[in-house]
Amino acid sequence: MTTTANVDPAELAKFSDLAHRWWDKESEFRPLHEINPLRLAWIDSIAPLAGKQVLDVGCGGGILADAMARKGAQVLGIDLATKSLKVAQLHALEAQTPQVSYREISAEALAQEQPAGFDTVTCMEMLEHVPNPDSIVRACAELVRPGGWVFFSTINRNAKAFAFAILGAEYVLRLLPRGTHEYARLIRPSELAQSCRGAGLEIAHTRGLEHNPLTGRYWLSQNTSVNYLVAAQRLPSNV
Repeated sequence: MTTTANVDPAELAKFSDLAHRWWDKESEFRPLHEINPLRLAWIDSIAPLAGKQVLDVGCGGGILADAMARKGAQVLGIDLATKSLKVAQLHALEAQTPQVSYREISAEALAQEQPAGFDTVTCMEMLEHVPNPDSIVRACAELVRPGGWVFFSTINRNAKAFAFAILGAEYVLRLLPRGTHEYARLIRPSELAQSCRGAGLEIAHTRGLEHNPLTGRYWLSQNTSVNYLVAAQRLPSNV
């Protein structure tokens, strides 16, 4: 295992304890399964996945990594949660997904090992779980080739996001385990944009992810007040 200072042991433990439930679509990870087709289609519409070298940072149990491989990409998923990676590897074997592999390594360490090694990098639902999200953004920028795409998804930091993403999702609707998110670690779009610019990434597309708790439907929109996704391109000069 490659060590890194940019990790919260409590966050690793939180997801490790739930690792065996990653592929249970009725478990705590149900929302990830339900939004996966939306984020997969959005990524593929901007940076077609077929035939590309793709990295999924903070891959967890491999829900997105597996789906991108099935779109024809050669995918590497990385994480620092050992149990989650073992679940991802087992699922790849059981589902016979040959174009996906997994490694227990940090984004920062992989950036030193394979700079500009990928056509596309995804980092979804992870930035709000690490002590230094700027470091992850920089590593993603270093990992993607000039002209390549980096995709992030995270949660805005405001009163509405607190009400919907924490109180509503974790305590009222119980879509997620209590304590999944900490308000202080949520990231405003302006803050993520600043991190991207500092890393040599130019944001080209932003979408909000909305949810109707009555119907259970998720959809993408222009409303980034709670959950949102960002597509950023590495500038050619950032070599």
